[in-house]
Formats: sequence, structure tokens, C-alpha cells
Amino acid sequence: MNKAKSLANRTREVFLNGERVAFTNYKKLLSDVSFEQATSKVGDLNTIAALTFHVNYYVEGLVNVFKGGPLDIRDKYSFDMPPINSEEDWIQLRSALLKYGAEFADLVDQFSDEKLESPFIDEKYGNYSQNIEIIIEHSYYHLGQVSLIKKMTS
Repeated sequence: MNKAKSLANRTREVFLNGERVAFTNYKKLLSDVSFEQATSKVGDLNTIAALTFHVNYYVEGLVNVFKGGPLDIRDKYSFDMPPINSEEDWIQLRSALLKYGAEFADLVDQFSDEKLESPFIDEKYGNYSQNIEIIIEHSYYHLGQVSLIKKMTS
């Protein structure tokens, strides 16, 4: 299996269909989270909705870059979630994460080895492969948080 396919499969595992690494994925974990649970605050922890927005912010931003757009995401805005006021808002946010997770994987799947090793926007950001790995690791990190918060709000 080539590197792009491996990275794409790892992306699909964390977002859509894997259980090998974390024994769950975002699609499965979030499938039965209600609007009330997604927006429930536990102490000073982020809500499930806020973490879902945060992960999607980066994934969607990189999808934009992979499609030829600018890198216009900034860490300082990664938790600037618009209000989630209804079950419909929550479903839209959850759906966006799964949509962009799938699109991210599909785009990565098409990368050549040369593309993966080429500079990501600017050499100071490393290469494409490193940035894809970072997104996967970042997504797993927050998947663990979401899993714990889900248990705390059940």
C-alpha cells in the first residue's frame, strides 16, 4: 500500500469507520449524541460541540488548501464556534465534520509520493505528509476528549 492510501485509510478510521486504534471513530461516537449532550458544559472543559467544531475547523481548512485554496485558518479562531441553538444546528455541525473528514481522506488518497513530500504552502510548515499526520493525531486526541465528555454527560 502506498503512503497516500495509508494516510487516507487512517483518516477514514478516525472519522468514519475505524475501531482498530481507538475502538471508535467520530461517526460512531457522535451518532447518538443529542443537542443537549453536545452543548452540556462539564466544569471548564470544552463541550462536545466545541470540540467537534474545532476538529472540523482544521480539517475543512486543509481540504480548502488541498483543492488549491489559500491557507486561511488560524489557531486563534479554531474555537470560534457559531451558536448551536438546536438539534438541527448540532446535526449540521456533526454532518460537516463527517463530510469534510471523508473529503479530506479522498483528496489525500489522490496524492503522489512527490506531493506528500513537497512543502506545505511554505517550508516553515513542513511537508504535506507531516501536516496530514498532524491532523490525524490531533483528531484522535480530541476523539478521546469527546469520548470522556460523552461519558460524563450521559
